[in-house]
Amino acid sequence: MKEVHMFLMETCPHCKKATALMEEIFAEHPEYKDVPLKKTDETKEPDYAATFDYYYVPTFYVDGEKLHEGVPTKEAVEKVFAAALS
Repeated sequence: MKEVHMFLMETCPHCKKATALMEEIFAEHPEYKDVPLKKTDETKEPDYAATFDYYYVPTFYVDGEKLHEGVPTKEAVEKVFAAALS
């Protein structure tokens, strides 16, 4: 199982949507709840966030590989967690 690393901003509406989608996905796929999830707010940790190659939030990395960036869809977020389990 690999860690999902999510970059977000507290004020970002797309990040809030991604969080809501994760809750929905976790309800449908309880096994995804066990995936380690690290969240980094780029406004609180700008120096750390700057070491990653992305422009839009939310951005999801799995095992150091960027799998999704920008406006989230349920399918995209689900693919992130499926990749973390593989």
